Amino acid sequence: MAAPFFSTPFQPYVYQSHQGAVVPFQILGGEAQVVQIMLKPQEKIIAKPGSMCFMSGSIEMENVLIPENEVGVWQWFFGKAVTSVIFRNPGPSDGFVGIATPSLARILPIDLAKFGGEILCQPDAFLCSVNDVKVSNALDHRARNVVPTLEVFLRQKLTGQGLAFILAGGSVAQKVLEVGEVLAVDVSCIAALNTTVNVQIKYNGPLRRAVFGGDNLVTATLTGPGIVFIQSLPFQLFSQRIARAVTSPNMRENPKFFVQIAIFFFLAYAVIVSSLILTDA
Repeated sequence: MAAPFFSTPFQPYVYQSHQGAVVPFQILGGEAQVVQIMLKPQEKIIAKPGSMCFMSGSIEMENVLIPENEVGVWQWFFGKAVTSVIFRNPGPSDGFVGIATPSLARILPIDLAKFGGEILCQPDAFLCSVNDVKVSNALDHRARNVVPTLEVFLRQKLTGQGLAFILAGGSVAQKVLEVGEVLAVDVSCIAALNTTVNVQIKYNGPLRRAVFGGDNLVTATLTGPGIVFIQSLPFQLFSQRIARAVTSPNMRENPKFFVQIAIFFFLAYAVIVSSLILTDA
């Protein structure tokens, strides 16, 4: 059985697959966590590129293209990785691999067999997996097929019968919804849920709220039965707050801001005038 999502740091757990394979793992740390997975000879795990933190000397690492992990052309064009990393233990003795979160996030071990073999996650939630796990896009990115459903926001789907480790920001709450039980959640705070949950998307207020401050603009009404993992600090919100603090300092503390703006407009004016002169010539 996989560990609960609220696993105590440094407490070891054991995952047993439906084929009988036993894989011990350990979640380390409090906020920016690391999962250490033990590998017996000839065992392997699959992880996202750049997630390896440490590993034993017997482990081999290979960067490969995995066809079953679907990545669209547009995702690749905008910088999404099209490969995965396979960590394999070819040696005669046991080894281990430490997979780290790319930001201040917690690691949730999800036994897909206990979720009906399918779960919806936030974008880039997948960290690594053991045994049978397929990562795909829940959303068809063609414009005519984009409708305001949950798949627009939870764009990653994990299927299979293996153990997947996914990411969630801040503190994480697990809500078990009974049949007919209703829960309203900000869409950005949904880390993952299983597909038995009925979801209705609600837009709060007119479109101008999205332009002039769109906090809590979209909420999801979830109706059970099912399980929902809720995160208190989504990475998107966290990065937006950092960007605002960096790019919008107090003007009195940054007087050169006006000089930079003046230089920008002067250069833009010079480019426009030069282009007009060259055109007339």
